[in-house]
Amino acid sequence: MIKFSELYSKLSESELTEFRVVSKAARRKTAIRMKRLVKSSAFKKKVERSKLRIASPEKQKVKAAKKAKQIVINKYFPTYDNMGIAQRVQVDQRIQAMYGNLIAKLTLKQMKFVKKDEIQKVKNARKAKQDD
Repeated sequence: MIKFSELYSKLSESELTEFRVVSKAARRKTAIRMKRLVKSSAFKKKVERSKLRIASPEKQKVKAAKKAKQIVINKYFPTYDNMGIAQRVQVDQRIQAMYGNLIAKLTLKQMKFVKKDEIQKVKNARKAKQDD
Protein backbone atom coordinates (compact mmCIF):
# COMPACT_ATOMS: atom_id res chain seq x y z
CA MET A 1 0.00 0.00 0.00
CA ILE A 2 1.37 3.39 -1.01
CA LYS A 3 1.21 6.21 1.51
CA PHE A 4 0.02 9.69 0.60
CA SER A 5 3.47 11.23 1.16
CA GLU A 6 5.20 8.61 -1.01
CA LEU A 7 2.71 9.15 -3.80
CA TYR A 8 3.08 12.92 -3.81
CA SER A 9 6.86 12.86 -3.46
CA LYS A 10 7.04 10.86 -6.72
CA LEU A 11 4.86 13.31 -8.65
CA SER A 12 6.38 16.15 -10.60
CA GLU A 13 5.45 19.82 -10.09
CA SER A 14 3.20 19.89 -13.15
CA GLU A 15 1.34 16.77 -12.02
CA LEU A 16 0.73 18.28 -8.60
CA THR A 17 -0.72 21.51 -9.94
CA GLU A 18 -2.79 19.77 -12.60
CA PHE A 19 -6.40 19.54 -11.53
CA ARG A 20 -8.63 16.73 -12.62
CA VAL A 21 -11.63 17.85 -14.60
CA VAL A 22 -14.52 16.11 -12.91
CA SER A 23 -17.83 15.41 -14.62
CA LYS A 24 -21.12 16.78 -13.40
CA ALA A 25 -22.29 13.39 -12.12
CA ALA A 26 -19.01 12.71 -10.31
CA ARG A 27 -19.16 16.12 -8.58
CA ARG A 28 -22.71 15.41 -7.41
CA LYS A 29 -21.79 11.91 -6.21
CA THR A 30 -18.81 13.27 -4.28
CA ALA A 31 -20.95 15.99 -2.70
CA ILE A 32 -23.52 13.46 -1.50
CA ARG A 33 -20.81 11.15 -0.13
CA MET A 34 -19.04 13.97 1.71
CA LYS A 35 -22.32 15.27 3.15
CA ARG A 36 -22.87 11.84 4.70
CA LEU A 37 -19.24 11.44 5.80
CA VAL A 38 -19.00 14.82 7.57
CA LYS A 39 -21.71 13.75 10.01
CA SER A 40 -19.85 10.66 11.27
CA SER A 41 -18.06 10.83 14.59
CA ALA A 42 -14.96 9.10 13.18
CA PHE A 43 -14.57 11.82 10.56
CA LYS A 44 -15.04 14.57 13.15
CA LYS A 45 -12.36 12.98 15.34
CA LYS A 46 -10.00 12.69 12.38
CA VAL A 47 -10.47 16.39 11.55
CA GLU A 48 -9.88 17.30 15.20
CA ARG A 49 -6.60 15.31 15.26
CA SER A 50 -5.42 16.77 11.96
CA LYS A 51 -5.87 20.29 13.32
CA LEU A 52 -3.33 19.50 16.03
CA ARG A 53 -0.63 18.60 13.49
CA ILE A 54 1.11 20.61 10.79
CA ALA A 55 0.33 19.13 7.38
CA SER A 56 3.11 17.39 5.49
CA PRO A 57 4.91 19.37 2.77
CA GLU A 58 3.08 17.31 0.15
CA LYS A 59 -0.32 18.26 1.55
CA GLN A 60 0.82 21.86 1.89
CA LYS A 61 1.72 21.84 -1.80
CA VAL A 62 -1.76 20.57 -2.66
CA LYS A 63 -3.32 23.32 -0.53
CA ALA A 64 -1.11 25.92 -2.21
CA ALA A 65 -2.17 24.66 -5.63
CA LYS A 66 -5.82 24.99 -4.65
CA LYS A 67 -5.20 28.54 -3.44
CA ALA A 68 -3.39 29.35 -6.68
CA LYS A 69 -6.29 28.00 -8.73
CA GLN A 70 -8.70 30.09 -6.65
CA ILE A 71 -6.62 33.22 -7.33
CA VAL A 72 -6.85 32.56 -11.08
CA ILE A 73 -10.60 31.96 -10.81
CA ASN A 74 -11.15 35.17 -8.86
CA LYS A 75 -9.15 37.19 -11.39
CA TYR A 76 -10.34 35.77 -14.71
CA PHE A 77 -13.72 34.21 -13.84
CA PRO A 78 -15.32 36.34 -11.09
CA THR A 79 -18.78 34.81 -11.64
CA TYR A 80 -17.49 31.23 -11.16
CA ASP A 81 -19.43 30.69 -7.93
CA ASN A 82 -22.72 31.68 -9.59
CA MET A 83 -22.23 29.38 -12.59
CA GLY A 84 -23.97 26.06 -13.03
CA ILE A 85 -22.05 22.84 -12.61
CA ALA A 86 -21.73 22.23 -16.36
CA GLN A 87 -20.31 25.73 -16.88
CA ARG A 88 -17.84 25.22 -14.04
CA VAL A 89 -16.62 22.00 -15.63
CA GLN A 90 -15.97 23.90 -18.88
CA VAL A 91 -14.25 26.74 -17.00
CA ASP A 92 -12.05 24.22 -15.17
CA GLN A 93 -10.98 22.79 -18.52
CA ARG A 94 -10.16 26.27 -19.84
CA ILE A 95 -8.25 27.17 -16.67
CA GLN A 96 -6.15 24.01 -16.97
CA ALA A 97 -5.41 24.65 -20.63
CA MET A 98 -4.80 28.40 -20.51
CA TYR A 99 -3.46 29.07 -17.03
CA GLY A 100 -1.71 25.83 -16.01
CA ASN A 101 1.75 27.43 -16.01
CA LEU A 102 0.49 30.46 -14.07
CA ILE A 103 -1.02 28.18 -11.45
CA ALA A 104 2.30 26.32 -11.15
CA LYS A 105 4.16 29.59 -10.51
CA LEU A 106 1.54 30.85 -8.06
CA THR A 107 1.68 27.53 -6.20
CA LEU A 108 5.33 28.11 -5.35
CA LYS A 109 4.55 31.63 -4.14
CA GLN A 110 1.61 30.42 -2.07
CA MET A 111 3.69 27.80 -0.24
CA LYS A 112 5.03 30.28 2.33
CA PHE A 113 1.51 31.54 3.09
CA VAL A 114 0.18 28.02 3.45
CA LYS A 115 3.00 27.16 5.84
CA LYS A 116 2.15 30.20 7.99
CA ASP A 117 -1.52 29.26 7.93
CA GLU A 118 -0.67 25.71 9.03
CA ILE A 119 1.34 26.95 11.99
CA GLN A 120 -1.46 29.33 12.98
CA LYS A 121 -4.05 26.55 12.59
CA VAL A 122 -2.12 24.32 15.00
CA LYS A 123 -1.64 27.14 17.52
CA ASN A 124 -5.35 27.94 17.48
CA ALA A 125 -6.34 24.27 17.82
CA ARG A 126 -3.97 23.66 20.74
CA LYS A 127 -5.17 26.80 22.48
CA ALA A 128 -8.80 25.79 21.99
CA LYS A 129 -8.07 22.31 23.34
CA GLN A 130 -6.30 23.81 26.36
CA ASP A 131 -9.28 26.07 27.10
CA ASP A 132 -11.72 23.11 27.14
